[in-house]
Amino acid sequence: MLQFITHHTLRFDEEQATLQVLEGGCRWIQLRMKDASEEELLRTGRRIGALCRQYGATFIIDDHVELVKELGADGVHLGKNDMPVAQARKMLGQGCIIGATANTFEDVARAVADGADYLGIGPFRYTTTKKNLSPILGTEGYIDIMRRCRENGIDIPTVAIGGIMADDIAPLLSTGVTGIALSGALLNAPDPQAETNKIVTRINNFKK
Repeated sequence: MLQFITHHTLRFDEEQATLQVLEGGCRWIQLRMKDASEEELLRTGRRIGALCRQYGATFIIDDHVELVKELGADGVHLGKNDMPVAQARKMLGQGCIIGATANTFEDVARAVADGADYLGIGPFRYTTTKKNLSPILGTEGYIDIMRRCRENGIDIPTVAIGGIMADDIAPLLSTGVTGIALSGALLNAPDPQAETNKIVTRINNFKK
């Protein structure tokens, strides 16, 4: 599974970027606009939500639990400093997808116990698209976390995130993660639509 996390660049705003990756075959969009006003988030979220429905893609909002229902989003992704997963679950109910960010196995176990539906585990390496990064994991970090997940019977979707490039995908999937989240690797490509298609194909064809 490929997840796309929106990021405003000189070439594309969030809506244009989302259209590029949807055309390329991505079917999971997370709208992340950390510094935007609520008005801007709602305006952009409505447009991106409509695109996701048009393409049959899952639409996730970063952080803003209070906007999920208003935007008709499928769920929310919560960072380590955002609202606790258990509190978000009480607000949103069982029908909404709740993802959580994890940097350690302890983060993973806590999020699973609190009812997260999937985990974004990272960062893989340094990335300029996120401030206040947790310690870098590298491939070895994923190997360790995924081994401990297996040993503890934890089996929910896990998505590697943070500075990942196309050549990192096979080594990361080999650790046992079930998905890859990308932003800059797609938007900085000469043709984001073609790059998305290439990466979706690479993920779908991966053989463990």
